Amino acid sequence: MNAIIIGSLLISLLHAVIPNHWLPVLAIARKEKWPLSQTMRVTFIAGVSHVISTVAIGVVLGFVGAELMDSIEQFTRIVAPSILVLLGFYFISQHYRHHHFHIDKQQLQGKSKSRLIGSLVLAMFLSPCMEIEAYFLLAGAKSALLLLLIATMYAVISLGGMLIWVRLAYKGIIRMNWHALEHNAGIITGAILILTGLVSYFIG
Repeated sequence: MNAIIIGSLLISLLHAVIPNHWLPVLAIARKEKWPLSQTMRVTFIAGVSHVISTVAIGVVLGFVGAELMDSIEQFTRIVAPSILVLLGFYFISQHYRHHHFHIDKQQLQGKSKSRLIGSLVLAMFLSPCMEIEAYFLLAGAKSALLLLLIATMYAVISLGGMLIWVRLAYKGIIRMNWHALEHNAGIITGAILILTGLVSYFIG
């Protein structure tokens, strides 16, 4: 159980830092000359939309995990850790194929403010964090309480992280090579998934 919590925490933190979701919001806010207050409101709304879709899928997978636990005795011992390891290798392979999912801010520019915000919210809703979903599956197989904990932890960290990074970047307090961080996210994510799967298998 500890491996699931730690793995979920690391993925949530990584997801909050990676700029592929919140950086387009910041770029558009600067282009449209939005004040910080409006930028933060739009970030919050878009972030909530993103969290809702991610958690909704996660809860469904959690119930699936609970059902599998009841019907497959070895699910949490063998099957679930194997899913994590396989997903880890998948995300690493996607990195080397240069498949990176992000919001295309170019397609969002040139729209009215209401359509722009609506497009951002819809784009965030339609791009849930698939990296965390395997942890919902495992958590559901353990207990409903663990599933709730993972969902709450992910929501708070992801939304809070987006708001913090947008605020700091808007004010110019932080300057990082965001492209390099986003580019290597697949390797980092994959490594966390594989490590969690191995720990769950040998210690679980």
